[in-house]
Amino acid sequence: MNSLDWVVLIGYFGVMIAIGIWSHKRVDNVSDFFTAGGRMPWWLSGISHHMSGYSAVMFTGYAGIAYQYGVTSFVTWSLPIAIGIGIGAQLFAPRLNRLRSRLHVASPLEYLKNRYNIPTQQALAWSGLLLKIVDVGAKWAAIATLLSVFTGISITQGIFITGCITAVYCTVGGLWADALTELGQFVIQLLAGVAMLVTAMSELDGVSTLWTVWDKLPEGHTDPTAGPYTVTFLLAYLFIKTFEYNGGMWNQAQRYMATESAAAAKRSARLSAALWLVWPTVLFFPMWCAPLLVHAQKPDASDSYALMTEQLLPHGLLGLVVVGFFSHTMAMCSSDANAIAAVFTRDIAPVLSKAARDWGSRAGLLAARLSTLGFLGLSMALATQINSPTFKDIISVVIKWVAGLMGPIAIPFMLGLLRGFRRSGPTAALVSWAAGLLAFYFTNYDFDGSAKTDVALQYQVALPLAISLVLYVAIGFIRPEDTPERDAVIERINSDGDGDGDGPAGGVAGAAGATVPAQAGPGHTAVTENMRDVKGAKDVKGVNDVTE
Repeated sequence: MNSLDWVVLIGYFGVMIAIGIWSHKRVDNVSDFFTAGGRMPWWLSGISHHMSGYSAVMFTGYAGIAYQYGVTSFVTWSLPIAIGIGIGAQLFAPRLNRLRSRLHVASPLEYLKNRYNIPTQQALAWSGLLLKIVDVGAKWAAIATLLSVFTGISITQGIFITGCITAVYCTVGGLWADALTELGQFVIQLLAGVAMLVTAMSELDGVSTLWTVWDKLPEGHTDPTAGPYTVTFLLAYLFIKTFEYNGGMWNQAQRYMATESAAAAKRSARLSAALWLVWPTVLFFPMWCAPLLVHAQKPDASDSYALMTEQLLPHGLLGLVVVGFFSHTMAMCSSDANAIAAVFTRDIAPVLSKAARDWGSRAGLLAARLSTLGFLGLSMALATQINSPTFKDIISVVIKWVAGLMGPIAIPFMLGLLRGFRRSGPTAALVSWAAGLLAFYFTNYDFDGSAKTDVALQYQVALPLAISLVLYVAIGFIRPEDTPERDAVIERINSDGDGDGDGPAGGVAGAAGATVPAQAGPGHTAVTENMRDVKGAKDVKGVNDVTE
């Protein structure tokens, strides 16, 4: 990188901070900070949902897969995500929106204390928080690895720089800052991705590269599945990502919650699915051609895209592509930080502290910002250890740990939204969660903690979710725990239409943002007012503090 590239990079960082500061004036309470007050346009939500779904791991770990195995990087990664989000557009997106518009919650997990009970909510919240620290730590390590290739600074210095800049804008501006910076990052990535595509083709056969390159690539490069990424892995990944990208990753759920209505959330999901289907092919094509252009130095070829960028692009464009790397990582990390802060301040802190249950608007907003900083600090500290023997390398953390552990956490949260699983209560949720976590451990590690090498990747990531799903459904039939109060919660989430508080003009989701109910402590919950009892089909006015 020369001075022109540095100008582009520093200018990008400055714009991100400026957007965060500008967004500050739109944040008056915790609802604004965590769900944009239900006023986010569907198209902005859709772009934000897409951008917050992947990071610089795309240009390191997945670039290595593309270099070694070819088109399987698309077929077994972004394609199942696109299909999964398309399914979720109908199944989950509108229901997640109704969590805010009808139950008036600010955290995706806040409804769990009514749907199940406090212990279930806490189990999912704590395990998800710890997993996200590891996940985001991998993202920081990925972008710092790329930065070290281009600038020569250490990985630790790269983590510190990117983390601090992200902390400024997402802490000041909340979800609004996340979404608006992600819009800017999408535009930058569009320019950078097209620039890299054109440059790679010009080094080969020009435009005709699109159809002539395939015979020149290494053998098996055009196979839809290859290496450890088999058909079984593809099906398992589709299963996992349908849950993960429709709300299992809490930051994705927030995007649906932030739209003005259930119909808008559905449109947002469809836009995100379309972007996942089309845009990754533009990014992946130069990676598929990389064996003809560069020789990767690392065994996993995770440096191939960085080497190609450095060798092929002129200065200025090089800086733009490096900015593109940052755009994805900062988008995901900032959105994860906001989601984790929501879960901590709305779900965990009120159980740990009586004072937290009495936070006013100002105190709650301060706690949200401090929680965001705390999460970013912990994930950055862990990022410095991401290549240690415990975590192996970046791609194993992202694929194995996150995909394998996300399922047991997501199953009770996601299926708890649906009428068909109303019989599954706290016992089903907790047993399925615990069994899934144990399944992950014993498919990946021996009793002494040493990693297993004889279990296929698809089983390592799919078995925990499959076991959780089977137990969640089976226990619901064997030991049903549906009650009128729990049925009422489910009915409010599932009833059609955008009335009764579904839009910004309805209920409490007005122009000033949705009013968030008082937080509940151990032993009681706060069921939202005007909840319709499914059994009696009549309004239940002022139902609060229902003892479980």
